Order: sequence, then C-alpha cells, then structure tokens
Amino acid sequence: MTTDAADSDEEFCIFCLIANGRDKETKIIKKNKDLVCFRDIYPAAPHHFLVVPREHIHSCHSLHRGHINVVKQMAQLGKAVLHEQGITNMKDVRLGFHQPPYISVGHLHLHVLAPASEISFDLVYKFTPKAYNFLTEEHLLKRLHDIDPPYQHKLEKYLCLPLQKRNKDGAGVSKTY
Repeated sequence: MTTDAADSDEEFCIFCLIANGRDKETKIIKKNKDLVCFRDIYPAAPHHFLVVPREHIHSCHSLHRGHINVVKQMAQLGKAVLHEQGITNMKDVRLGFHQPPYISVGHLHLHVLAPASEISFDLVYKFTPKAYNFLTEEHLLKRLHDIDPPYQHKLEKYLCLPLQKRNKDGAGVSKTY
C-alpha cells in the first residue's frame, strides 16, 4: 500500500508517466510487465537507453536484497535492446546507476550506453565505473547482498503465519485456525 506522498510522486514522476504509457512523446523501445526501456533525451553515447521499473522506486539507495532480481532484469532488458540495435561487442558497453544526489529524475533508472569507448568526452565523468556518482550494475548487485529489507517487511512475514494448535509437548500440529 502506498502513502499519499508516494501517490503524489508517481502522479508527477516523468518516468512513472512514461512507464505506464501516459507520456505520448516518449517512444518505448522494449517493455515487459515490470520494466520499460526508452532512449535518453540527452544521449552520452551513440546508443544511450534508460531502463526503468514500472513501480516507483526512488533510487538505488531505496534498494535492498529483495530487489536483486529487479536489477538483474533491468540489465537483461538493457542488453537485449543493445542486441536488437546491432551491438555485438558486449565488452564495450556500460550499464549503471547514478546515486543521489547525482540523479536528475527521482525514479530508479539504469543507464545503458554503447559503445562505451564512444561516450562523449564532455560526459564521460558522469559514467565512470567506480566513481562516487556512478554504480555499475555489478557493483550495485554486490552491495545489495548486504542490505536487509526494511524491518517492517521482515515483521510482516511473521505476523502473517497461521496460528498452530499445540499438542501437550509444545510441538505444533498441522491444523491451523
């Protein structure tokens, strides 16, 4: 369940509008039920795409271990778009996320750039691996393994367990109430 603040963010977030088909100017290159991919309006390389989740997630700082598959799926979709665009040298691509405060839109987005060797000289600093402002997909995935979901999510799984009737020795039995 989202809060009013989250609803407001989604209502005015340009990437939410794009991801949910409410922005008629942006051409979607590829999509699935959870993600969309489109061209960056300020390309830093000949092929510069953004992959965004349909769900409003603010940034890579909002992620935890439970989002590992989302990040992997974002990278897979980005690589698929590159293949469809004729990019075959996957060693000359750059996939990554900007971290706050170096984000221009407060909605998680993966930058997919190719060829990386042709990133504009004026913009290369924005997409440098291991820089303070840019996390590669691999680096973010490693980081996420160490981040637990928020406490409330852990608690919910315990609160949703069915109550079990106990026998005399204290062991649970399969009957639930």
